[in-house]
Amino acid sequence: MGKARLLIVEDDGDISNMLRIYFTSQGYDVDLAPRGSDALEKTRQVMPHLIVLDIMLPDIDGYGVCRTLRMNTRTSHIPVIFLTQKDERSDRLQGLELGADDYITKPFDIEELKLRVQNAIARAERESLTDPQSGLPAGRMIEDQLRRMIRQKGWAFMDIRINHFDPFKDVYGFIAANDALRFTAMLIGEVADELGNDSDFVGHAGGDNFVLVTSEERAAAIRQRLKERFAEAVLAHYSFMDRQQGYINVTDKNGQTTQAPLMTLAVGVVSPTTHSFADIREITELAAEERRRDTQ
Repeated sequence: MGKARLLIVEDDGDISNMLRIYFTSQGYDVDLAPRGSDALEKTRQVMPHLIVLDIMLPDIDGYGVCRTLRMNTRTSHIPVIFLTQKDERSDRLQGLELGADDYITKPFDIEELKLRVQNAIARAERESLTDPQSGLPAGRMIEDQLRRMIRQKGWAFMDIRINHFDPFKDVYGFIAANDALRFTAMLIGEVADELGNDSDFVGHAGGDNFVLVTSEERAAAIRQRLKERFAEAVLAHYSFMDRQQGYINVTDKNGQTTQAPLMTLAVGVVSPTTHSFADIREITELAAEERRRDTQ
């Protein structure tokens, strides 16, 4: 996997900077948030793989932040480790009841915290809760969302795939390819925040394939905005020459060079209004079929 991203929510600048320096040295990408409201905003922006959350914050306390994260479809899967000076049994139980994954008290052993972070992220990936590249819900979480959704009305399911991703990976390498996946995940989240609902669900089905569940009346606008914003912003992932010529040169194992188009998004949309579904497999099959037809 690429670098895991941590969000440190701590109002003590000395502690937060110490954690940032340490975890950066351990190979993590680290974001900081000094307040609970900052943490909620930053979480939706960067979708961290794990949140280290202090309980005593100047605005919303850690319990309130955790409660809000767990109530939101987009953030409910993110592992949370509480970091606090409190050591009362009732405080630990309250945090765990809210859905925290672990709990460590100050003063803490930095090596112990590192192991708890590693274990929580590994556990989430092992249980197919999150994709290791994007940090988005994956596997079983997507299936659970589909099972809940199929019993309801008014939803739209989007199958989103990056066209020409494999040639890009062949030419630019896996680091650039992972960056492109994380960029796509963040873009989908931003558009869902802008045009969708709080209950919208964004998942990573694997590789260059993402999913989005939104309301039927918002689907068309989201689809159009996704394709437009991706076509504009993805150019930053290419060299100046490739942007200018509008394609990349790909050399195969036999030394033959072909031209591959720049990456675009293909989006297939299905809903109970447009299709009938017997089970969740039919939802994904028909959405994939619609996505393959998306040539504009």
